[in-house]
Amino acid sequence: MTAGLGLGRLVPGLGDALAKVTVTSVSLPIALGLLVMMYPVLAKVRYDRLGTVTRDQRLLIPSLVLNWIVGPALMFALAWIFLPDLPEYRTGLIIVGLARCIAMVIVWNDLACGDREAAAVLVALNSVFQVLAFSLLGWFYLSVLPGWIGLEQTALDVSIWEIARSVLIFLGIPLLAGFLTRRLGEKAKGRTWYETKLIPRIGPFALYGLLFTIVVLFALQGDAITSQPLDVARIALPLLVYFALMWAGSMAVGRAVGLDYPKATTLAFTAAGNNFELAIAVAIATFGATSGQALAGVVGPLIEVPVLIGLVYVALAARRFFPQTTPATGPVISPEGSARV
Repeated sequence: MTAGLGLGRLVPGLGDALAKVTVTSVSLPIALGLLVMMYPVLAKVRYDRLGTVTRDQRLLIPSLVLNWIVGPALMFALAWIFLPDLPEYRTGLIIVGLARCIAMVIVWNDLACGDREAAAVLVALNSVFQVLAFSLLGWFYLSVLPGWIGLEQTALDVSIWEIARSVLIFLGIPLLAGFLTRRLGEKAKGRTWYETKLIPRIGPFALYGLLFTIVVLFALQGDAITSQPLDVARIALPLLVYFALMWAGSMAVGRAVGLDYPKATTLAFTAAGNNFELAIAVAIATFGATSGQALAGVVGPLIEVPVLIGLVYVALAARRFFPQTTPATGPVISPEGSARV
């Protein structure tokens, strides 16, 4: 983050140059970073286990409720509570709340030892719902609901194709690549070779892609962030509350419905994370690149990244509050966090 801010401030024109490198209005550097980040994690997924995840109603139902009812409603409420006098920033935050996770959450989940297969299923479901429901929810939360309760109304005009394009780029490409890598790799060399030889080689690229994406994000907006610190702080406050409430509440729901630690962790991170690529793209396309809505969209991931990295450590510390399970193979994790084979 420091490197990105420094580059954005010290290298003249870097942010503008990065912003101009686009493919169909999608930032190419950010897209490449995200694809490199997500591919290794999706290559680790055991796709033959997905059927058991989809049958787990204790996971699927809470996830859909938290993502598509609780999350947007909470962000709407926080935006109006904290930013009643700043309509542009408020609208930008509401758009962030409508864009549910499909990208970085896969890495947060993996770092926190969540259920990889469950994360793949929930992210795929969020992607489908995003294409179908984003425009409708935007119309409801920005035009209909404020009118019902006597608040200021805002219009949001975004096509289904814009949403579908984001989903196809940021999820479809790495998902297909990960699936084909596992399918062809296991077929050619066997599962043992795939798990013990190939995965350790490609695994580190997830973190390389994550670090690259963070540097590019901060470099793109370094000037705006450092020149408007008070505005950024006001936008950041409701975001901090949102991430904390969504993550902690989802973790508690997972524990209450009887999920084990990996699935409860997956539930929490997929509910707390947001699809900032889509939120920024929609804000820029609808209100302009220099609008307050776009700035609010950009501040979203800049707050989400450090907060959710911190929550990875909180999740790992919370393992002791969940029933301990002993897998058939692999490490056994004690309540204190130590591992033995």
